[in-house]
Amino acid sequence: MLHHLEIWVDDLEASRGSLGWLLVRLGYVVQSDWADGISYQHDRLYIVLESGPDVRHRPHDRRAPGLNHLAFSLPSSQDVDEVAAEALKHGFNLMFADKHPHAGGPDHYAAYLEDQSGFEVELVASRPAKI
Repeated sequence: MLHHLEIWVDDLEASRGSLGWLLVRLGYVVQSDWADGISYQHDRLYIVLESGPDVRHRPHDRRAPGLNHLAFSLPSSQDVDEVAAEALKHGFNLMFADKHPHAGGPDHYAAYLEDQSGFEVELVASRPAKI
């Protein structure tokens, strides 16, 4: 069982506006908030966004060794479409737009999003629409 994730970010305020917004939109609640970070909790899992003095300030490179992306399960393809459309207003860009929503294959309905710092999030439909 995953206990928590701690994501070090270059710009905490920008990440609050994108990743933080998305976490709240997906049902996470702010657990704690301090000068260099914020944590969001859903059930027993919590996710921390932090930009303290030890963070090396440079853009996230999802292609470098380390975390590539987070994927969240949503109930339906309609939910994926709704959240993805809203995310575009919160600093995200749609990745693989030419293959959307089946960039992961014909049986995989998902939106691949990237925020302004280069962090990727995938929204996956638990019940994909039929093609």
